[in-house]
Amino acid sequence: MSAQTVFAVALAGGLGACLRYAVDSAITRRDRTGLPLPTLIINVTGSLGLGILTALAAKVGPTNGTALVVAIVGSGLLGGYTTFSTASVETARLLLGKRRAGAILIVVMPLLCLVGAAIGLGIGGRIATP
Repeated sequence: MSAQTVFAVALAGGLGACLRYAVDSAITRRDRTGLPLPTLIINVTGSLGLGILTALAAKVGPTNGTALVVAIVGSGLLGGYTTFSTASVETARLLLGKRRAGAILIVVMPLLCLVGAAIGLGIGGRIATP
C-alpha cells in the first residue's frame, strides 16, 4: 500500500469521524430518550453504505481503482463514521445502570446493522445492473 493511499484512508477516516460527530450531535439535540439512538442510527446507516459500496465494487470487478475506492470510502470514511467501540461502551453503561435498554441494544443493534448491510447490498446490486 502506497503512502498516498494510507494518507487518503486516514483523511477519509477523519472526515468520517467528523460526520459521525455532526450526525450524533444533531440527533442528540432532538432525542430525549436517554438511549444511544445516535450510535444505533450511525452504525445502521454506515452498514447500509458499506453494503452499497461492496455490491457496486463487486459488479465493477477487481481493479486497482475499485480496491482504492473501497479502501478510502469503506475502511476510511465509513470506518471513521461507524463506531463499534462507542456502541460497546454505551451498552455497558446502560447494563451497569441496570437499564433494560442496554440488554435490548446488545441484540438489536447488530441485527439492524446486518439488515442495513443486506439492504445496501440489494440496493448496490440494483444500481450496478444495466
